[in-house]
Amino acid sequence: MDWITNPQIWISLITLTALEIVLGIDNVIFISILAGKLPADQQAKARQTGLMLALVTRVLLLCSLAWMVKLTAPIFSVGEFSVSGRDLILLGGGLFLMVKSTMEIHEKLEGREAATQKKGPVKFNAVIAQILLLDIVFSLDSVITAIGMANTLWVMITAVVIALGVMLRYAGAISDFVHEHPTLKMLALSFLLLIGVTLVAEGTHQHVNKGYIYFAMAFSFGVELLNLKLRKKSAPVILRDGAP
Repeated sequence: MDWITNPQIWISLITLTALEIVLGIDNVIFISILAGKLPADQQAKARQTGLMLALVTRVLLLCSLAWMVKLTAPIFSVGEFSVSGRDLILLGGGLFLMVKSTMEIHEKLEGREAATQKKGPVKFNAVIAQILLLDIVFSLDSVITAIGMANTLWVMITAVVIALGVMLRYAGAISDFVHEHPTLKMLALSFLLLIGVTLVAEGTHQHVNKGYIYFAMAFSFGVELLNLKLRKKSAPVILRDGAP
């Protein structure tokens, strides 16, 4: 019970939980965008299933630290460039995010009806499969961050569980907010495209300072919130008789 009076444990838990929540927002936004393709009565179920899969994936990865260490070991080399399992996952996940984000942006620009006629109705299992692939990519990044910040397994698992609990609580509100504002949805897709490029860069051993990435994203999001407030303030007031 020494952990109760150990301030280092509590500092690690609070800091890691806050960081997991920040890192998980990207996951929630993309899950919300994918779930938004389903009928209204299935969207909440898809979001909850996706986040629960993310929780299970992250806990399993944390419980298999020995396997996680092996992921950084080179599998093969191309000249002087060595490729590890982590590199392959980051490359695959980054390319997946880039392709998927680009397709979503194209669909929003071309119109949902045209895309729906070509592709047909979206199936629940297909959306869950895409969410699972996304969870694996984001979970790997999240777990590596957790391992670097805490040395105690139960602290890492507790932080992940708390963060996923917060995301489950507010996933619906985030989803509704994103879908109600088309420009914010486009900005979120652009963020995911940027994250995909970052993952590809890391998969090719190009170090990217994520502080700059998240600062740019936070700045862009702040500007967009100001634009939303300005548009709402500038919107014409409709009188009861229908005249502006």
